[in-house]
Amino acid sequence: MNKYKGFTLIEMMVALFIGGIVLGGVMFTYVSMKATTKDTMMIGELQETGRLALNILQRDIEQVGFWGTFYEDSFSAANTKLSLVANPSPDCSAGLNNGSFPDLASSTNFRSIYAVQAAGSSALGCIRDAAANTDVLQLKFLEGFQNEPKYTSNNSYYFVAEQEFALFTLGPVNAATINVNATVWRYRHNVYYVSKETIYINKKRVVIPVLKRKRLTPGSGMYTETVMEGVENMRFVFGLDTTNDSRVDTYKSINQMTATDWENRRGILTVQVFLLARSLMPDGDLQIKNQTYELGEGASGRTLTFNDKYRRAIFTTTIRLNNVGANLWRI
Repeated sequence: MNKYKGFTLIEMMVALFIGGIVLGGVMFTYVSMKATTKDTMMIGELQETGRLALNILQRDIEQVGFWGTFYEDSFSAANTKLSLVANPSPDCSAGLNNGSFPDLASSTNFRSIYAVQAAGSSALGCIRDAAANTDVLQLKFLEGFQNEPKYTSNNSYYFVAEQEFALFTLGPVNAATINVNATVWRYRHNVYYVSKETIYINKKRVVIPVLKRKRLTPGSGMYTETVMEGVENMRFVFGLDTTNDSRVDTYKSINQMTATDWENRRGILTVQVFLLARSLMPDGDLQIKNQTYELGEGASGRTLTFNDKYRRAIFTTTIRLNNVGANLWRI
């Protein structure tokens, strides 16, 4: 008769104990890796949001002050003509000579860069959905690529530049009607601001912060479009040249800027940009509380405090307006 020998109760208990330890280690490693992956993805999304938003703003800000081959110091009825163009209604404007196109009868300079702080949902006469306590940036500039008249269209506004003459016009540009030495550039008027949007993530209704843009278009006036999701706040500090030597000697926040500062086309040399990016969804495992973020330093800085489960990160850069300065615009 064959005898079969099995496991004893003690052996079974030891095996189960060891198996439980191994399984627990595997589960702990899995949970840790899952949390690490989740953190890495959220941080990566924040980094991508901040980087792309700064790049978009920088691309436009760097063009301010460039007016092709037009070398006059200001736009006036004597050197500028408006053809088939008119300020849209409503237009994004605040202060004197700050519409989409120059007021040729105004005694003040055309403002190519301007900013306000939104106290509520309204700003610049054209925005109705701004996030309170965020900055709004208005830019008027030429795209950096010269256009041939035959490639212009009625979908854009253009700027025709000569040394002592400027023309703002709706395309297409007829080459036969302009000077042979004139240059043609696409004209832009963009306004950036922070707002909120409602989207659905995994069939769940979520309100998220977004960076929006008002863009001048021939058919739709100041057309609104979403530029980047996840931008929660925005602030600007301007570096000024008050001694006419093409060097920054004064820094001012929006509330410190005067009408003279905005109208001095040679005076604003740099723009420091602060962006606060926020994750789209809360992180239930986030342990940080009373999160405090400083957008700028000193008395003019903006302090923001939160007590929620969203991840945030601050991004900042200083952009130089290379086409502005005391030595430019002279021949």
